[in-house]
Amino acid sequence: MKGVIKKTALFLLSGVLIMLMLAGTYWLFSPKEENLPNQNAERMNVASPTQLQGESVSFPAENMLEETLKCVVGISSADSSKGVTNQTQWYMGSGIIASSDGYIITNQHVVGARPGRIEVTLYNGETLEGKTVWSESSLDLAIVKIDGENYPFCKLGNAGELRVGENVFAIGNPLSMQFQRTVTAGIVSALGRSISIENENGEQSYMEDLIQTDASINPGNSGGPLVNSRGEVVGINTVKVSSAEGMGFAVPINACVPVVERLGQKGNFRTPYLGLYAYTPEAARYLDVADDMHEGLFVVKLDSSGPAFKAGIRYGDILTEVNGKKVDTMLSLREELYKFQSGDIVKISIIRQGLQKTVSVRLSESN
Repeated sequence: MKGVIKKTALFLLSGVLIMLMLAGTYWLFSPKEENLPNQNAERMNVASPTQLQGESVSFPAENMLEETLKCVVGISSADSSKGVTNQTQWYMGSGIIASSDGYIITNQHVVGARPGRIEVTLYNGETLEGKTVWSESSLDLAIVKIDGENYPFCKLGNAGELRVGENVFAIGNPLSMQFQRTVTAGIVSALGRSISIENENGEQSYMEDLIQTDASINPGNSGGPLVNSRGEVVGINTVKVSSAEGMGFAVPINACVPVVERLGQKGNFRTPYLGLYAYTPEAARYLDVADDMHEGLFVVKLDSSGPAFKAGIRYGDILTEVNGKKVDTMLSLREELYKFQSGDIVKISIIRQGLQKTVSVRLSESN
């Protein structure tokens, strides 16, 4: 028995010695901790030397998201038109509070053109009645108002500053409120995308100048924010390609900024109407309508009773500026126009057959 004990002790001792030798070898040939970059320690959630010295190290993404989550809401809307079952159909989506007095940006398809009822669920679980105060189907954007003051609200950024490869976060309520305020991370995969969609009338239409991201977007995320690493909302998540993975799209937030500002100042916003549709230089070259075009917007469609046609703008004109501000996408054109109201006169610069001219256009109200 004693021999067995001695053999066991020797075996254990030899095992310990082997482990010590291996540890010494690892210490000799592994990189020293003081040579590791601090960012590696932070990424692995290991205390860096700075933290060990008692100084606090912040995690901007985490802190930023905690604040952004407080202004993300759930939106449920009831269809006012009942189907064959004669039952009210509810739709669910997301939205962001964009001002302290309760203006909420979401998708137009989340609230519908004429919802029978809108319920907004806040971060604290409180549910309030909402009403649509503005919507634009061509942008798939809408603004809902809830009563009250001092709401936490998101900081609106500038989608024009985005770069491909930049980190972004999508927040929303995928599938149901059971998964409310789900955060997914990704990058900006592309900018200025155009996609074909079917509108609520069953007609084919196009959405332009979209932000493409590989951050996961699912049903219920619609209307939620796409956030940059500074905590600024740069887009409103709108649609994903169901036949592919990692292809989601967001509407740049820029067009909403002047609308929210005007609603806060005046309490209403009448969408100005110009009455034209135009191609970007890339689209014009691709469709072989303007091979040598490198700036502005190529006018391809005009409402013959609209303001632009009445002011003398015609097919083939290249629209370059609105009141001195350059425009090169339909979204940037709307962004400038939304700074005005119907009835306002704007100066529009165009190029026709190589010659530049400026026309005055009195905006009308969108139907």
